[in-house]
Amino acid sequence: MNTRLKQFLAAENISQSQFADTIKVVRASVSHVLAGRNNPSYDFIKAIMDNYPSLNIEWLMLGKGKMYKESSSGPMPTPATVSEQPSVEEEPNLFTYEEDDPPQIVEQKIQSSNEITTKDNTAQNNIKQRIVSKIIILYDDGTYQEM
Repeated sequence: MNTRLKQFLAAENISQSQFADTIKVVRASVSHVLAGRNNPSYDFIKAIMDNYPSLNIEWLMLGKGKMYKESSSGPMPTPATVSEQPSVEEEPNLFTYEEDDPPQIVEQKIQSSNEITTKDNTAQNNIKQRIVSKIIILYDDGTYQEM
């Protein structure tokens, strides 16, 4: 089957990577099938059938009949590639800054160090005084010591 698939690619004048992109499979799987390393899966064959309806699958799989179905007179134009598809509006880059509104300057009052110290002292006074009851020292050899 790999030789017939190569013949088909040559008749369609498309590369392995274009073929893989068209049938939406990993490029390596096309390479493995063409090299004879792997047999094509059902999904692989189904993707070929869906994207190339003029191709005679019996010819591709068994070598019987002609390359193209009787209703087709020759190579079918390849399906639209990614570059030929209508362009979709690009999504913004996550790392660029979009300026919808100009940045506004926000003025903030800077607290003096006295105010900060007063707030810290007040917070410390509200905390209940605690007393250490036990200290455990852990050593790297797995032992410990309680104090």
